[in-house]
Amino acid sequence: MSGFLAGLCVAVLPLLAAGFWLGRRTARPQTLGGLGTPVEHATFETLHTASLAAPPLRAGLNEETARRSARRLRTLLGTDALCLTDQQQVLAWDGVGAHHRTEIMARLAGPLETGRGEAFPLTCDTPDCPVRWAVVAPLTVDDRVHGALVACAPRESAVLVRAAGEVARWVSVQLELADLDQSRTKLIEAEVRALRAQISPHFIFNSLAVIASFVRTDPERARELLLEFADFTRYSFRRRGDFTTLADELHAIDHYLALVRARFGDRLAVTLQIAPEVLPVALPFLCLQPLVENAVKHGLEGKTEKCHIQITAQDTGAEALVVIEDDGAGMDPDLLRRILAGEISPSGGIGLSNVDDRLRQVYGDAYGLVIETAVGAGMKVTARLPKYQPGVHSAARLAPE
Repeated sequence: MSGFLAGLCVAVLPLLAAGFWLGRRTARPQTLGGLGTPVEHATFETLHTASLAAPPLRAGLNEETARRSARRLRTLLGTDALCLTDQQQVLAWDGVGAHHRTEIMARLAGPLETGRGEAFPLTCDTPDCPVRWAVVAPLTVDDRVHGALVACAPRESAVLVRAAGEVARWVSVQLELADLDQSRTKLIEAEVRALRAQISPHFIFNSLAVIASFVRTDPERARELLLEFADFTRYSFRRRGDFTTLADELHAIDHYLALVRARFGDRLAVTLQIAPEVLPVALPFLCLQPLVENAVKHGLEGKTEKCHIQITAQDTGAEALVVIEDDGAGMDPDLLRRILAGEISPSGGIGLSNVDDRLRQVYGDAYGLVIETAVGAGMKVTARLPKYQPGVHSAARLAPE
């Protein structure tokens, strides 16, 4: 792993959990056409399946949305059967063994109350029934259990337990976004949670494709990159409230840059100059990461020579001064002004305007982004973060894991 800060090696993104399904698919010979290797082909299919399952869930959890998404979710996991439940009943069952509905609902009381997953054997008098084991993964939004995802298989499997849990987390993210869509009273909170769920599919696909390219030629390098990807997505999908620390945000950025460098090699040069004194400073979650992603995108866009990105964080007494600078394509200042004013939507997601809005919301208008740019002159983004802001530090320190 790359080395700015030592990290955890636990994957959260359900696409990693879907590796259980992906492995089953890549083991089978198939005609790939122009999609490349079997791993790349399977990765594309996984992303496509996940994208098809998401829209129904964005409308909340009910019989109709469960029915429309259950088959896609079962495809992701590669199980014989899968069902989605609310607190009272099975909303949709896809696959074989539907006669186990009553038994499964009887066993859900504990997981639905505690929010903890569970796995248990199924009792069945039907000789040809292939499902003999059930894995329960609760669907939780804002610490409230909405229901459960239950995957059924012929036998006990630790891999299925992990995969079902990760897919359930992804489903929970979609249900969380559904709740936010129904309530516009907290616009900034909605934007933060949208950022958590809007990792670019292109970035995911490209990262997994790069990892796949090293599997045979350099397995150790592939393993390192997979751990980088796991830690990056774990942070992006974490559930620890709306604030983080500068250390954690830079940690996630380090993982992101490791994946980008693996893809672009010598075309990208990154310099970090971080004062240790500012690492504990609290800031809104996912404030710096979009700025670095923007620097990478515009730094490499339309260039064949090397792109340089510099990230600095300085201690200025009462504040931490964070600067992210690239020597890329830059932007027309008038276009930038219109983006920040909300007159037009930037390409590639929420980006600069979201970060600017959230900094002003938390710290006041004096703390919006300061951006210096011109066409062909790169971009320099400066963010000032108060080291001590009432409410912000306690939220970052006490937010639950």
